[in-house]
Amino acid sequence: MIEMTIDSIRVSLMNYQRVVILKEKIADRYLPIWIGPAEADAIAVKLQDVTVPRPLTHDLLRSVIDALGATINSIIVSELKNDTFYAKIVLNVDGGQMEVDSRPSDALALAVRADVPIYAEEVVLDKAGILLDKETGKPISQEGEMGEAGGGDKKVSEEEIKKMSAFYDFINTLDLEDFDKHKS
Repeated sequence: MIEMTIDSIRVSLMNYQRVVILKEKIADRYLPIWIGPAEADAIAVKLQDVTVPRPLTHDLLRSVIDALGATINSIIVSELKNDTFYAKIVLNVDGGQMEVDSRPSDALALAVRADVPIYAEEVVLDKAGILLDKETGKPISQEGEMGEAGGGDKKVSEEEIKKMSAFYDFINTLDLEDFDKHKS
């Protein structure tokens, strides 16, 4: 598993779809994940320290987890199947750990509220991770670099690359120029 941070939330100007951009904590590979507007707002509200008068759904979920005596350990972006990302919320419960299936957007909204680590499985990054050209800010195709990107023998098949082409087309519509700039 690779530790990630939330780099930003972007909106495609072509179709107004939201995407959360995760970045490897110790490297320059990014993982864009499409999310809904409500989840994008829930993540952004917390990242920007905006106070809301009533708890949002993810605030409620955190309160319920706390009230039941559990704690959130981490979240994991665990799979990518048929262009759909999957995640798990790892809970500490009664001295053990429990994994709860989740959409990545909900898991990320919960992670920013609990201030817990975010991880992605290497196989997910091999399939959907992107590197950016430092000069243009545009994604670099990793087709020839899959073995070098830490995946070893886990090369992405031609069929998977074709399935991901719509994903890369979407990413190419985003303004990615400021990815390598540090936030204040």
